[in-house]
Amino acid sequence: MSRIGNSPIVVGDNVKVSLKGDIITVVGPKATLERKIHPKIDVEINDKIINVKRQDEAKESKSLHGLFRMLISNMVVGVDQGFTKILEVKGTGYKFELKGDKIGFSLGFSHPCEMELPKGISAEINKTNNMLTLTSADKEALGDFAAKIKKLRPVEPYKGKGIFYQGQVIRRKAGKAAGK
Repeated sequence: MSRIGNSPIVVGDNVKVSLKGDIITVVGPKATLERKIHPKIDVEINDKIINVKRQDEAKESKSLHGLFRMLISNMVVGVDQGFTKILEVKGTGYKFELKGDKIGFSLGFSHPCEMELPKGISAEINKTNNMLTLTSADKEALGDFAAKIKKLRPVEPYKGKGIFYQGQVIRRKAGKAAGK
């Protein structure tokens, strides 16, 4: 029995939810999001409460039950409040640059790296703290894009240089001099 899947989703006053066939649409002040619902999952919309139910007790249905409840909940929160990810960069000469709809990275490579901002994601750069703030209504797209940025220069464990999430604990290793 899924505890997450059984809890209802409360919809705010400025959010509208509609279900047409197997596509759920959530409209709010920040954005409009759509998602296709799996055939083994049923969604009921009653006034300002959404209930997610599974059709049978199969293992796959049980796992999809909690998943789709959280996906719909994230859609409701995203169109109303939005989501934010903050990335930091540490290292000599490492920095972020905003160039229109592209983000430029100086990460110690022989060439500068650039990534285009996906649709629906906005970025701000704090140059004093070397921080990149990404904001979006779609939590899934935001997390995917932040992970792609982090993958450009993962944090190395000896000096702690690289790109990481704000508040992420970086496990540092002692160098070979510590073994002597």
